[in-house]
Amino acid sequence: MTSVKSGSKQDSQFGAKPAVNGAHKAAIRQENEGQILAAAERVFADYGFKGATTARIAEIAKVPKANVHYYFSTKEALYRRIMEDVCDHWLEAAMTFDNSADPAVILRGYIEAKMDLSRARPYGSRLWAHEIIRGAKFSSDYISTTVKNWLDSRVVVIKGWIAEGKMDNVEPYSLMYMIFATTQHYADFGRQIEIFNGDKPLSEEQFAEAKENVVRIILKGVGLN
Repeated sequence: MTSVKSGSKQDSQFGAKPAVNGAHKAAIRQENEGQILAAAERVFADYGFKGATTARIAEIAKVPKANVHYYFSTKEALYRRIMEDVCDHWLEAAMTFDNSADPAVILRGYIEAKMDLSRARPYGSRLWAHEIIRGAKFSSDYISTTVKNWLDSRVVVIKGWIAEGKMDNVEPYSLMYMIFATTQHYADFGRQIEIFNGDKPLSEEQFAEAKENVVRIILKGVGLN
């Protein structure tokens, strides 16, 4: 019997080729899912859960409608996936709480990251706002567990700063709600901002200035420089 050496034709056929095919299929799946998720985020934000259709999502994503159902079994599964992905990115923005002991540095980093996310993913922010306004029908479980645990842990940190005299004695939940509302305003009410800005989006320079002003106002309001 002839032995098969590593690197031979047989080895290439039965070893390397399936690996390449597997990687290729994974890349295609990732690309298709990404297109569908981006399109669905926009369609859900524009039309709401009831008004959005998989046909419209497929049209925007430039994929066959069957692909949407292949990657996401139901419209609800797709909606939940986007909702949680949007919020997961917001929670990741608060990693600054773990990277410094200086409340001014931490809050600045968090506010700036949230502002940047509003600019990068305005449809995701608007979708989240619509979901909450409608009673959080699909996200209440996620909010009452994942998001609440995250928020409570940040409140503990803020209370620690107050106890140590690092910042003014403000109500921590109110501070976090204010940061949520202010940073997400630039996405949720983006059209209003455009109208006030001569019917055009904020330039990069204008947005940088807005971001700095939001940081300065909030930090000053809690006794930080």
